[in-house]
Amino acid sequence: MTEDVRNIVLGLIAAGISASLGWLARTYLWRRKLRRKQAFFGLPDNSESLLVVNRDAGGPELTVKRHDVFALLELSALIKDCGAHAQVVAHDTAQQGFGERTEFCVGGPASNRRMAAHMVSLLPGIRVNSDPEPGPDRGAFQIGSERYRLEPGRTEYVVLARLTAGDAKEARPVFLFCGQLPITNQAATRYLARHHERLARKHGNSSFVLLLKVVNSGAYGPDVVELVDDVTRAAQTPLPAAAVPRASHRAK
Repeated sequence: MTEDVRNIVLGLIAAGISASLGWLARTYLWRRKLRRKQAFFGLPDNSESLLVVNRDAGGPELTVKRHDVFALLELSALIKDCGAHAQVVAHDTAQQGFGERTEFCVGGPASNRRMAAHMVSLLPGIRVNSDPEPGPDRGAFQIGSERYRLEPGRTEYVVLARLTAGDAKEARPVFLFCGQLPITNQAATRYLARHHERLARKHGNSSFVLLLKVVNSGAYGPDVVELVDDVTRAAQTPLPAAAVPRASHRAK
């Protein structure tokens, strides 16, 4: 073997080793990223999860509003990325506790019984005005002493929460997407899909409750979303029997 041939062979071997090491490093980083994502969502490989949605009042069949369908698509992609499976169930048929399977619950308490039950049990510091009569406070959120009013198409609010049952490490979380309008539910799922890594770094696998504001949905749809505040403490502190809101938030 000549010197030139030997150099070519050694170069090929070195390139092969470098490529193998690079592949192994990328695979390790990808797997570590996947494991963190699975831990945050409570979705290990081949696990089951629930997508709880509204049932349209117009009939017995399970029909979902358009923006809630888009929200389900956002969540389905996340679940698939984790290597898990999803079962779609109507809000009035999901009669089970939580902690055994990860649950994604979409819709406000006025149209989603499951959401109403979760908010009473897990978020006693949030009250949603479900009065069917028109008025300035219709659909408003009260969180602690603050009130957040709905202005359709301009300023709309949605609660995004990750909650677990107690401190059990094996308990699967429930994610709540409680918006004033269906488009805000989609905005919250999209926010979670885009920012779950940052949320996982900040909160780990602990519970959190975020209040998001959807800005000018009439022009921008569900894409322009602002974080108003982390309201975890206020949301988990029961409201006084005769709580009086301290301030109302309106779009300027």
